[in-house]
Amino acid sequence: MLKSPAVISVIIPAFNEENGIGQVIAEIPKEIVHEIIVVNNASTDNTEHIAQKAGATVLREPIPGYGRACLRGIDYLIKSKSHPDIVIFLDADHSDYPEEIPQLINPILANNVDLVIGSRALGNKEKGSMTTQQIFGNWLATRLLKLFYKVRFTDLGPFRAIKFRSLVALDMQDKTYGWTVEMQLKAAKKKMKCMEVPVRYRKRIGFSKISGTIKGTVMAGYKIIGTIFKYL
Repeated sequence: MLKSPAVISVIIPAFNEENGIGQVIAEIPKEIVHEIIVVNNASTDNTEHIAQKAGATVLREPIPGYGRACLRGIDYLIKSKSHPDIVIFLDADHSDYPEEIPQLINPILANNVDLVIGSRALGNKEKGSMTTQQIFGNWLATRLLKLFYKVRFTDLGPFRAIKFRSLVALDMQDKTYGWTVEMQLKAAKKKMKCMEVPVRYRKRIGFSKISGTIKGTVMAGYKIIGTIFKYL
């Protein structure tokens, strides 16, 4: 694989992911990624030590919240002496395939796309990797995005690539479950160039703090739908 001409940073929010984070970092193509940033989001296990040992820059966000962890990573990049061209967001549970990063950045490099979503709906999902509630929630949310924001997506997948300057322009705010849909609807409102690419998806390592509980699923669904209506 040829080295990308762009400077690429990866942000990985991580809450108690000691069993998966090492594998995720190991599978990121280092020849095209400039920096791997793991945001330790109030973990009580060995996540931070494993991430550091694997070569990642580790930040701490003591207040739980997926969006908070992502915002902490963005703040770090904004305050850095040099900024990346592209930012990748990737989960720490080994459900995504980090080796597919080139597929996400290619539309940005080749066609000047602002935001690329890795779509699990368009790709191949391992049986049992997504719950029925997750699949229905993605279907409903993307239909609402099409209805209210006139943008066509098939997924709110966490695996995504975005130009750094476009990410800053979105002025992301959500601190919890509405993060992914906020990014997509704001990009639509700002008429940014968006697209999806198929990605593979497998069963996560460990227990999901969101889809693994009824409370987490309900709260996530409520927040996602609420975020969609918040920005109308």
